Amino acid sequence: MKYKGELTTSVPLKKHIEKNKATGKLNGFSGSGRTVILGSIIPVTLLIIWEGLSRLEVLPAYQLPAPTVIFNTILTMAQDGTLWSHIGITTIRVFQGFILGTIVAIILGSLVGFYKKAEQLLDPMLQAFRSIPSLAWVPLFILWMGIGEPSKVTMIAVGVFFPVYLNIVSGISGVDRKLIEVGKMYGLNNFQLIKRIILPAALPSFIVGLRSGLGLGWMFVVAAELMGASQGLGYLLVLGQNTLSPETIIASIILFAVIGKLSDWILKLIQDRSLHWQDSLERS
Repeated sequence: MKYKGELTTSVPLKKHIEKNKATGKLNGFSGSGRTVILGSIIPVTLLIIWEGLSRLEVLPAYQLPAPTVIFNTILTMAQDGTLWSHIGITTIRVFQGFILGTIVAIILGSLVGFYKKAEQLLDPMLQAFRSIPSLAWVPLFILWMGIGEPSKVTMIAVGVFFPVYLNIVSGISGVDRKLIEVGKMYGLNNFQLIKRIILPAALPSFIVGLRSGLGLGWMFVVAAELMGASQGLGYLLVLGQNTLSPETIIASIILFAVIGKLSDWILKLIQDRSLHWQDSLERS
């Protein structure tokens, strides 16, 4: 005899959950492929138009070479090995500056976020430094550290520091006071409050700061490699300017864009895995 409201499905609950998980993974894979395809439409379309206008000689080759010419320039550098050394040294500089800037930002951002007196003491000076243009640091760093690697890495670290610092402070300051009060009601001490409430609540803002800082790191590396560099993608920009080679300049710009996008994609994957617990808005 069946009672009203009795669960009569023949599919066990465990199998139903596993099926939903598998469907979610498939949707994730298909969603990633769809994102790549949609994100490629505009760049591919622009490249086709650009190539067509170049072949019709609408765009002068001495100012804007065709994409095929730029691709051949990149391919030539890849075949003789110079491309990989330029990419490698620039990537190492950005990575070192990113690590240094992030460490300093975490230390100062945590102090300013947790302690009101630290904010009153440090934040006005840091906000003033944030307004200084990147190129204004170049002669000072050369004077202090010469034209070697320390000045270049420090330059990149300055660019990385400010967005990471601001997002850490914003993330910590924006934690809901009610969550702190609930934690205290459950008897959590200060360390447990930081570990179980404040850090998880501030993590989304922190990761956004990392992505913004990494993007600025790729921009600041150009200014850094103006300081007497003999290798790197920034050096290729200067070389193209000095030799009147627009294909070298544009090739360097495209390489910056591609490598920067790949590094941001890695951080985006880390963000998705770290914040999988968030019940975020499902966009249409």
